[in-house]
Amino acid sequence: MKRILFILLPLPVLLLSGCLYPQNQLAKNQVPNDQQLEIVQNAVDNYQEQTNGRLPIKTKDQDTPIFQKYPIEFSKLRELNLINELPGTSFENGGHYQYVIIHPESNPTVKVLDLRTTEEVRSLQVKVKFYRDNNKYPPFGDFVAPGVYELDYGALGMEEPPMVDSPYSEHQLPVYLDEQGQVYIDYRKDLYTYLRDENHDYKNGEDIRYLLTDHTPFVPAYSTAYTIEDGEPVFKN
Repeated sequence: MKRILFILLPLPVLLLSGCLYPQNQLAKNQVPNDQQLEIVQNAVDNYQEQTNGRLPIKTKDQDTPIFQKYPIEFSKLRELNLINELPGTSFENGGHYQYVIIHPESNPTVKVLDLRTTEEVRSLQVKVKFYRDNNKYPPFGDFVAPGVYELDYGALGMEEPPMVDSPYSEHQLPVYLDEQGQVYIDYRKDLYTYLRDENHDYKNGEDIRYLLTDHTPFVPAYSTAYTIEDGEPVFKN
């Protein structure tokens, strides 16, 4: 009698399938969605109601830039059982985003900051500081506007100008320095698009960065104030 041999090939494939799933497609690495933002927003609103108006935020220095100044401290929401599970996109749960609050006094609103941008800017800031420590002044390039300078990337040993991925578009955004050598991202490309394509009532002299947060989940991290002039974004003096 012939013996029939069964070759069980599918089993290992099934066991390994979880490991083979692309890391960049895991849910925790995706862009925050409306449901995630709504869950955190509801938790923040309930926290305020239960704590006489306080916000569940980490303490930051007074001079911290406005869009990085109010990161949400999820442990405070958990202490009051206001959130069951952290968003998979949050840094605290292995994601790339820090959940922050804007308009803290008037209308606390939950948005997100892409921490990959943070790493890029911090890396550049370290190089700028090293250059300044050795040369007594920052690596200023050409003058852009009062208090705004291009980065002399050649002085830092770089072969091309550093660019940062925009959270709002497919644009690559340039960086620049202020008079103190602080690195900032230039969002004028995106601001121009939103000024053109979205309804708004921003006027000359007003900070138009909030046009980006009005229509997207993202804050323009590491930015300085812009205003509108002749329908175009300009640096606010």
